[in-house]
Amino acid sequence: MSRVPHVFVDISAHGLGHLAQTAPVLDALAARSPSLRLTIRSGLAEDRLRLRIAQPFTHLPASSDVSFLMHDATRVDRERSAAAYRAAHADWPAQVAAEADFLTALAPDLVLANVSALPLAGARAAGIPAAALCSLNWADQFAFLFAGEDWAASIHAQLHAAYAGAEVFLRCLPATAMPTLPRVVDLPPIARVGRAEHAALAAAIGAGDERLVLVGMGGIGFDLPLAQWPQTPGIRWLVRGAPAGRRPDVTDYGALGWHFSDLLASVDAVVTKPGYGMFVEAAAAGTPLLYLRRDDWPEQDALIDWLAAEAVCAELAADDFSSGGFVRQLAALWRQPRRRVAADGAAEAARQLLALLADDGAAPREKFRAGS
Repeated sequence: MSRVPHVFVDISAHGLGHLAQTAPVLDALAARSPSLRLTIRSGLAEDRLRLRIAQPFTHLPASSDVSFLMHDATRVDRERSAAAYRAAHADWPAQVAAEADFLTALAPDLVLANVSALPLAGARAAGIPAAALCSLNWADQFAFLFAGEDWAASIHAQLHAAYAGAEVFLRCLPATAMPTLPRVVDLPPIARVGRAEHAALAAAIGAGDERLVLVGMGGIGFDLPLAQWPQTPGIRWLVRGAPAGRRPDVTDYGALGWHFSDLLASVDAVVTKPGYGMFVEAAAAGTPLLYLRRDDWPEQDALIDWLAAEAVCAELAADDFSSGGFVRQLAALWRQPRRRVAADGAAEAARQLLALLADDGAAPREKFRAGS
């Protein structure tokens, strides 16, 4: 490539799994193309993006996707989400045209979306090659929740067309099935594999020989019922934002300054809900996991089936989660030998993206303008 390649990246702020998938891919891409220029649009805080993405980038603080509005980390707010989708798609052609104008002015060589539909539709209208990267897409998630509504068909068609129009959809496993999308390329799992430093973590929080259990819900708010959990000798809970001094067996891991992947690799277990980043990073690190179901989220079935086959995990009943009555399940997990999975899909994703950047993107642009 004769000039500096410029990639525009759109990262959904719906939880942290989209960033966890995208960051290793961008680092792998930059390692193969050292002069790479990145512009990243995301509603996630810039410092959180820079903690995960090692390469320099320009940050545009905005969100382009509705995704879903949540009551908390495990429950979709259907009413508010429906209203948000109807508002966002009230004049979809105008939104796509505005996005195309924005991308034309920015003039990237490639658009990468995880996993908003709007930049993909805008890139196609602007004649710029585009790729999607994710374990899910919002069209299928939308259909799962709203397919029976009389207002939903046109919105679903617009979302689906945006994904179908991408040059490639890089589906990182474990993932939902996407049988209606063309040009889907399956990738191995993608994760940043953390450094396991259990002794250093225990020393940092004064835990001695206690078991360290991380409790987290993937970047979306959740009211943890810690007050109902009994203090259990030999267990220290690590919870982001836990009030200082309230309980001697609870530590605020956010105050430690550790990279989350390293924290996840250094604890004895994690308690969470189904989500790509948590599941795959825990499996790659060999960290046992207890999960609380989120039954209005169809991606969970693919994640749970994969984790059960590849790692050490168990389902956590809602009543046990509320009462803290799951210590016996943790003990059962600790009796099993740890298993680790490879999570090296970022290299293949980078190879796919470099192919789109080849020849200054001229050929892909002409193909898109031709409407193929």
